[in-house]
Amino acid sequence: MDGFLVATALSFAVIFVAELGDKSQLMALTFATRFKPVPVLIGITVATAVVHAVSVGIGYGLGATLPTGWISLVAGIAFLAFGAWTLRGDKLTDEEKTKAERSTGSAILAVGGAFFLAELGDKTMLATITLATQHGWFGTWLGSTLGMVAADALAILVGRMLGRHLPEKAIKYGAAALFAIFGIWLLVEALIELN
Repeated sequence: MDGFLVATALSFAVIFVAELGDKSQLMALTFATRFKPVPVLIGITVATAVVHAVSVGIGYGLGATLPTGWISLVAGIAFLAFGAWTLRGDKLTDEEKTKAERSTGSAILAVGGAFFLAELGDKTMLATITLATQHGWFGTWLGSTLGMVAADALAILVGRMLGRHLPEKAIKYGAAALFAIFGIWLLVEALIELN
C-alpha cells in the first residue's frame, strides 16, 4: 500500500507541475472560453486517462517510447487546421446557439480529440513513462491523470472568468492564435526529432 501511495503522490506532483504553463493547459483555457466547463473537463479527463494508461503500459511493461516525431507532425498539422477553422468561424442561428449550449457531446469529442493528439509524445506523457518504469503502474496512472486534470481544471476556471469579460472577436482571434502556436510548436518538435 505504501508503494501505491508514493507512486500516486509523486506522479500527481510531477505531472501537476509539468502541466503548469504547458500547451495543453493553455488549450484547456481556450476551450473553456467556448464551451461549458463540465464537458471540457470530461474531455480532458477521458483523453488524459487513455494517454496516461498507454504511457504507464509503455513505461511499466515495455520500457520503450512511441515514435513521437511522427505523432507531433500529424498533431501540428491538425492544430494549424483547428486554428484556420476557428478564424473562419461559423454563424449560428439563435436556435442553433441554444442547442449548442445544451449539447455536450460535440464539446467532449472536440476537447478529448484535441487533448489526445496534444498529449501523445508530450513531456507529461514522457514523464509518466519514466515514472512508471520506477513505480507501480496503477498509482502512477492514477496520480498522473489526477495531476493533469487538476492543473487543467485551474485553466478552465481562468478561461471561464476571462470568457465573461472578453469580446467574442478577441476570444476568436486568441483561440486561433493559440491553435496556430500549438501547431507550429508541434511541427518544430517533429522536425527536430525526425532529423
